[in-house]
Amino acid sequence: MDDKSSANSSSSSDPPQQRLIPNLPDHISLQCIARIQRPHHPSLSLISKSFHATLHSPEFFATRSLLHSTQQSLHLNIRLNSSFNWYTLNQRPHVAKQPYLLTPLAGIKNQPVGACCAVLGFKLYVIGGSVNEIALNNVWVFDCRFGKWEIGAKMRVCREFAAAGVVNGKIYVMGGCVGDNFVKSSHWNEVFDPGVGVWKGVESPVEIRDKWMHASCVLDGRIYAMADRGGVVFDAGTGEWGRSVPKRLDLGWRGRAAVVGGVKDVWKELRGVDKSLPKFLCGATMASLNGNLCVVWERKGGKKEVDIMCAEIEVWKDDDGGLSGLVLWSDVVLRVPFGSSVVHCLSVDL
Repeated sequence: MDDKSSANSSSSSDPPQQRLIPNLPDHISLQCIARIQRPHHPSLSLISKSFHATLHSPEFFATRSLLHSTQQSLHLNIRLNSSFNWYTLNQRPHVAKQPYLLTPLAGIKNQPVGACCAVLGFKLYVIGGSVNEIALNNVWVFDCRFGKWEIGAKMRVCREFAAAGVVNGKIYVMGGCVGDNFVKSSHWNEVFDPGVGVWKGVESPVEIRDKWMHASCVLDGRIYAMADRGGVVFDAGTGEWGRSVPKRLDLGWRGRAAVVGGVKDVWKELRGVDKSLPKFLCGATMASLNGNLCVVWERKGGKKEVDIMCAEIEVWKDDDGGLSGLVLWSDVVLRVPFGSSVVHCLSVDL
């Protein structure tokens, strides 16, 4: 038998490539799988190697985005003694006891203190901070699809305890540094465009350049930040700055905040949740999670433990203009050593 006949014989004996779903082209199967909710993905990945590879492929996440099938996944940064650990909240629909659980993710070696965070697309950015009381201009980027960290583009100036916000696909970071020279004053606020891949300065008036930023949020294209001397606001569309944070908003904002749905610049009590949640004096952090409000806090656990608690709340506007909520679930999602605390709480579309 010659080489050509041997090759043809070998080719004809190879088994046909197994399709993801029998009798369906793989591109159709991909669209079907991409519509399945995230809590079921761990079970799907056990079906076959092909399913596992598909669920961890760039094409899978791109298809979910095109089909508008993405769901927000909660990511937490928890300080354990002197280290910072990252976790994601997993829902286990087939587990009756503790159906919600935080599972660990890869972390940053020697994560700095006082870093701020932002989410852009599938990626989570950890920006600045300090190590041994020395501020940094480093940026770390976590690709939440594949669980991998990479080094991002460095900022123009070093900063710690800054504020960050995402508007129109760009990351803005402000504060965390003293404008005591030309470079720092001209880059007190910086913007990062992922399409260009570099940071550049954004003009800001001298009178608003506080160093420390304690909290921030984005509302209607404006970045609101709570500074040492009250709030500051930046309109990313017009480039306008000011301390024109409405008084009724500034007076009620003394901690972390989250924007859920369409809200206005006024504080109102969330009715209907007082019996299901403790009274928070401080320490609670929040994020918008698939249209609901997710609240995370620490609770005293065992003798030398702290319970990380989490609750998901559906929020709606009443006929009288007030806000009401319903606690959908509340449970312990992790137990950590005494003295641990939640540092960051963010949601990522996956």
